[in-house]
This record gives sequence, C-alpha cells and structure tokens, in this order.
Amino acid sequence: MREQTPRLVMDNITKSFPGVKALSDVSFKLFPGEVHALMGENGAGKSTLIKVLTGVYPLDSGTILFEDKFIHVASPLHAQELGINTVYQEVNLCPNLSVVENIFIGREMMKKGRIDWKKMKIKAQELLAELNLEINVMKELSSYSVAIQQMVAIARALNISSKVLILDEPTSSLDLNEVNNLFDVIRKLKTKGLAIVFISHFLDQIYEITDRITVLRNGEYIGEYLTNELPRIELISKMIGKELVQLETKSERANTDLKEEKDDLFFEAIELSKKGSMEPFNLEIHSGEIVGLAGLLGSGRTELARLLFGADRVDTGEIRINGDKTTLHSPKDAISKGISFCSENRKAEGIIPDLSIRENMILAMQGMQGWMTFIPKKRQIEIAEEYIQLLNINPPNPEQLIKNLSGGNQQKVLLARWLITNPALLILDEPTRGIDVGAKAEIQKLMLSLSEQGKSIVFVSSELEEVIRCCRKIAVLRDHKKVSEVFNDDKVDHQYIMHEIAGGKL
Repeated sequence: MREQTPRLVMDNITKSFPGVKALSDVSFKLFPGEVHALMGENGAGKSTLIKVLTGVYPLDSGTILFEDKFIHVASPLHAQELGINTVYQEVNLCPNLSVVENIFIGREMMKKGRIDWKKMKIKAQELLAELNLEINVMKELSSYSVAIQQMVAIARALNISSKVLILDEPTSSLDLNEVNNLFDVIRKLKTKGLAIVFISHFLDQIYEITDRITVLRNGEYIGEYLTNELPRIELISKMIGKELVQLETKSERANTDLKEEKDDLFFEAIELSKKGSMEPFNLEIHSGEIVGLAGLLGSGRTELARLLFGADRVDTGEIRINGDKTTLHSPKDAISKGISFCSENRKAEGIIPDLSIRENMILAMQGMQGWMTFIPKKRQIEIAEEYIQLLNINPPNPEQLIKNLSGGNQQKVLLARWLITNPALLILDEPTRGIDVGAKAEIQKLMLSLSEQGKSIVFVSSELEEVIRCCRKIAVLRDHKKVSEVFNDDKVDHQYIMHEIAGGKL
C-alpha cells in the first residue's frame, strides 16, 4: 500500500530560455515505493523538468517540496546529497576505472589515512548482489556491457542512500533478458520504499513497470493518471495533442490512387536487425512509392531509416536492390546504389553552416565523383541556380551562407543536395519538422512530384496528417519493432494509425 504523503512535490515549475518557455506551471509529485512514468514527445519538457529537479538548471518560479521541506537544489552534487540521483541513458561513469572505484568515487572508505580497498570491495559486492549481479568488481568498467554498467550506476546511487532514483531511458540499449533483469531490480527497489521516476518511449514497458503516469506536452502539464486506468490510445492522444473526437476527422490525401499494383520492386529489406536498435523487420519499397514510417518518438523510425542507408551496420538479415543481394557497409555504398538520406538533425548532420548554399548543395555530388575530381565553379553555380529555382529557395543567391537561411530553406538546400545525385530512393527523416506551413506544403508537393517521376521515398514524420496525406503504404513502429503495415486506403485515418501504434490496446 502506497504511503499517502508524497516524497517529492514540484509545484508550478516554470523555466525559460532566451526565446523559449521550456516549462510553464508544471506540477509533478512522487510517492515512496512507486514507479512514476514521465511521458511526452520531443520538446515536451521532460529533460528540463529533471534538470531543474537535479540542480542543472535553476527554476524561474515554482516550488520543490522534498520530504516535507522546501528545497532549492543548487547543483547535481547538492541533489545527490539530498538523495536524488539520476541514471542516464548514456552512463556517466568513468570507464577506465574499476567497478569498485566507480561506485565509491569521491566517497572512498578510508583506514588509517589510506583507501580501504578490502572493505570497499566487500561493500561493492553486497550492493551489486542486491541487484542480482555477481561480477569481478576490480575489473575496469569498460570491460562490461552497457546493461552491467547501468547496474553499477544504480549501485552507486544506492550507496549514496538514494530516496529518489531517476531512470532516463534505461532500456534503450538493452536486450529483452537485460530489460527483464532491470525490471526485477526495479520491483525489488520499490518494495524498499525507493521512489522511482521512469522515462522511456517504450509503451509496453511503461505499462509493465509503472504505477502512475504524468504527461507533459509543449512544456505544459497535461495530467497525472494511474497507469492501469489510462488506455494506451488516450495516452498517445494526450502526448501528441489530438483529442479522440478530432481523430475521427479524415484528412484529404494527395496520393489516394492505390488501384494500380506496384510490380517494380526496387528495394527489399529481409529480416534486417541491429541489437539494441531494431528488431528484425521486412520492408518492400517499389519504384515511385512513398512509404511512411509512423510511430511515437523513440519507436525506432530513425534507427530503421539509418539501417536502410547503411549509416548503421546490420547484425542480421539482407538487403536486395532490384532483386540482387546487396551489402551496405557504409553510406558511401548506399549512395553508389542510388540511395540518399536526409537526417532529421539538419544542424548536426546536415548543413555546414559556414559554407554557402552552393557549397552545401554540391557536397554529395562531389563525393560521388571523388574529391580529386573537382566540379568547376561555373558548373556549381549553374546547378545551384537550377535547384534554387526548382525548390523556390529564398534568398535566391547561391553564395549566401546557409546559416543565414530559415529552417525551411535550409531543409530545401539539403533536399537539393541529394536530388542533384538523381537518387532512386530518397529517405527523408522528419524533413518538415520545425519549418513554416508554406515550406512544409512545398516539400510535400515535391515528394509527390518525385513519386510521379518514379522515385521511391521513405518518409518519416511525427505528424500523422502528413504520413496519411502523402504515403501509399505506412509501416507502424513501436518499441523498436515494426508492428504492422497498412495500405493507405479510405479506412486509414489518425485513429486507425494510433490504434496500431497502441498495439490495438484501447
């Protein structure tokens, strides 16, 4: 039976950054002996709320009540001293040190002015035994798997006498057995009264391990719910901001002609997988076909796209292009086979900000020809001007630095970069995210035009309206698995796709 007095209460938390209100009057409470899920799409405010709680960011307004006392968390170290600890997706320990050193770093046991290694070793083994783990604690942390490293991070938190444990995407790199073991540990920690915040995009895991769910959207508090009383379809609708009544509305689609069967199979993925990234999946892509990838953030859409492009190496399965078995060791191999990829992170993986529109555009073409075969500047300008006009890029000056363009125009430059290579398959990962409505419509029209020209497209988007409007076929992903595939006919609408994402569990 849960205690009635919460261990932690965050009330009306507000946090702003220049030009952005990351949190607006957000509230959150956590009880001893429970696992509480913090849910929301990208930009919802989950990370900011956790960073306010752990002293990474100072709050602008609001209060934090911890064990019936108002607190102001000054730093992550202060949070640890209070008993609030976080285990991040990227384990933030020292891989070159031993397990025992990582558990006790900064708080070593001493005896007569020297480190008491014997006592620390025994205590480390006891802590890990509580987590169902028996390993050589004197070995370097780097010699162990990510799953074991996470257990070591949890053991360190327990050694600091944690009262609140925050698990930030703890299962993202674990296999099924490792997840089950972690959940056994979480259940054991619950019985000892530890209050646990669980952040994950895996819906099945949320419903397996958590007691309550708090949903954030666009930096605002949407609500708090008992997990077993919140249907999955309602959770999804609260996260993406679509009420069920709205979901019944049918979108108009530009690509509704599904009568003709596609016989010209261009690309085929057969039982393709990568451990910790994607479970085995099959996918067929025909010439002139737009295939949508639908799913919540963290469902595996980007991971699947990267496997198709050779950006990540597969562990199992095979790829066939025009019927021939092909191995994509790298993006260079994919490009040589007529495959191109526009990343969702255009700033980190797309544009080179200090180069011009022209220089950004011709990068892929130059790479295909070889860096020793220079493309004359006159030809570069001709190409740039052609695609500036074709894609209505503004300003229409090929020598303008790309960093000075709007997000929509930067996205068009990246599209141009790959269109110049005349790809047979264009993989677009969130090409319309963060751009204005006009630019979004232009990119959607361009996709449909390319499809009519016989080019294949894989289209990843968080906006179901776009996927339904533009795609002939939709692959639905959940928890890094392809869970279904639907042809986009008159029966397919937002609610249908959301039911598929939820696994048919209402």
